[in-house]
Amino acid sequence: MPAACHPALIAGLNPVWIAVGILLLTYGVIMTERLNRAIVALLGAILMIATGILNQEEAVAGIDFNTIGLLAGMMVIVSIARKSGIFEYLAIRAAKVARGSPAGILALLVLVTAVVSALLDNVTTVLLIVPVTLVICTQLKVPPYPFLLSQVLASNIGGTATLIGDPPNIIIGAQVGLSFNSFVYNLTPVVLIILVVHLVAVHVFWGRSLQATPAARARIMAMDENAAITDRSLLVKSLAVLTVVLAAFVGARFIGLESGTIGMGGAALLLLLDNLGRPAGKQTESVAKVFNEVEWITLFFFIGLFIVVKGVEHTGILRVLAGRMLTATGGDLQATGLGILWSSALLSAVVDNIPFVATMIPMIKAMAPAFGGPDGLMPLWWALSMGACLGGNGTLVGASANLTVAGIAERNGVPFRFLTYTKHAFPMMLVHLGICQVYWMWRYL
Repeated sequence: MPAACHPALIAGLNPVWIAVGILLLTYGVIMTERLNRAIVALLGAILMIATGILNQEEAVAGIDFNTIGLLAGMMVIVSIARKSGIFEYLAIRAAKVARGSPAGILALLVLVTAVVSALLDNVTTVLLIVPVTLVICTQLKVPPYPFLLSQVLASNIGGTATLIGDPPNIIIGAQVGLSFNSFVYNLTPVVLIILVVHLVAVHVFWGRSLQATPAARARIMAMDENAAITDRSLLVKSLAVLTVVLAAFVGARFIGLESGTIGMGGAALLLLLDNLGRPAGKQTESVAKVFNEVEWITLFFFIGLFIVVKGVEHTGILRVLAGRMLTATGGDLQATGLGILWSSALLSAVVDNIPFVATMIPMIKAMAPAFGGPDGLMPLWWALSMGACLGGNGTLVGASANLTVAGIAERNGVPFRFLTYTKHAFPMMLVHLGICQVYWMWRYL
């Protein structure tokens, strides 16, 4: 669009203020939760185009289709795999391994949640594990709140460990070009330490006080985990495809494929295997059912958000803010890294960590000249990942998984209040971030 036709210039307004205003308005409305966040993000994106901050080509170019492809692909894989009953099997099996002990079940479900969250996204994990947890708590006649809270924290802890475990990591990996192996190598060690600390804290605060009658424990032991597997053929196919996908993530640099391509490829392969031998009409019905379970709200939220952030980046204001942060820290790597770690954590506790990370990435990229190029930014990316993923545990609105569990809990008559959650979770989040600070300074300085 020629400058003379630029609506922002015609109105006599500074494009920076318009773009920042749209960003703040978008974030503010999202935080109120009065409108669905996908609607808000898409309206923000339209405003960026309508006000002339971006033209349509620039807006489309701002969408990270690698991230969208990875998310959509993994959603399809999980949608198909869940039909086999594998996730219910894992939860029931964990309860029986603990011999029906509430404390043991609490610890094992935390471990299952953390491990599954590292291999799938954490929102999907809690959607699969929490309903089974509620059934187990009902059978044991124990309060479900400690189980749900500990699983929320575990999902965000486990999700920090890998590229595909938490949406902030998916965005960072896709936009910065970091591999699955890079996340495992840099973040899994500290996640394991934090998980151990979390397990100890959960036992001290809740586990040791939980009691169940012999009859209640007997009901758990009588549950048949094998009955949860409703389709063994699909189970084998799903596990085979997940193995291939994870292997492709590990070897992505050798096979020359991006994470989005791998995710979509795995989805297409599992769709094929799930529908082989069915009549065409049944295939259409099956595929439509799978696609109906894809979290389109999340995908369109990402699309709108990418355009909103692109509009702000387009004005150059993020480069200015990056320069001011460098001035404040004196260009010192330690001060900058710790500033990103703690500011990311504290802000992600009050603002959904997905839009926060999307805004921070171009700002950190603008710091590259001060640290000797893109390679010099690597410690900062890990600080951003740890801060955003673990900071999301701080309050109920800090991460999508938190709100997902709260919604399931409320629908099942389990109070899951903002202040109660924050009272328990925020201090634990600070401990986890303290561990991250020590780890980051030891490893990268």
